[in-house]
Amino acid sequence: MAKAGHGWSGAAAERGSEEEGEDPLDARIARSGCLEQHRQLQECMAERRDWRHCQEQVRAFGACMAQQQ
Repeated sequence: MAKAGHGWSGAAAERGSEEEGEDPLDARIARSGCLEQHRQLQECMAERRDWRHCQEQVRAFGACMAQQQ
């Protein structure tokens, strides 16, 4: 499965020069140690297309990120 990144704002596409660089949010998540929880959440979202069906993954990712702060 290809990594999609986070294009929520579309800001990187508008800037153009960062289109080929790593997404800053992905980099921050990787540094947090919560990459596996994030991957599981992304997979659930890709499959279910509704975050309400991915609450277990949302909670796991949120708890991991909270521990890192």
